[in-house]
Amino acid sequence: MNISSSVATTPSSTQIEVMKKAMETQEQQVLKVLEGANEQSQKVAAQKTGLGNNLNIAG
Repeated sequence: MNISSSVATTPSSTQIEVMKKAMETQEQQVLKVLEGANEQSQKVAAQKTGLGNNLNIAG
């Protein structure tokens, strides 16, 4: 009968740094996407109200 034991290894400081860097990069990418979406919604709102790049003088 074979009994195998697995030893849980803790991540090394290098692995932790790599994971932190990856999370920071992901956060930055998410923020960029959100900023882009915010800009787009502002442009759409401005066009709807006629206060954007295209002034809606005719109404």
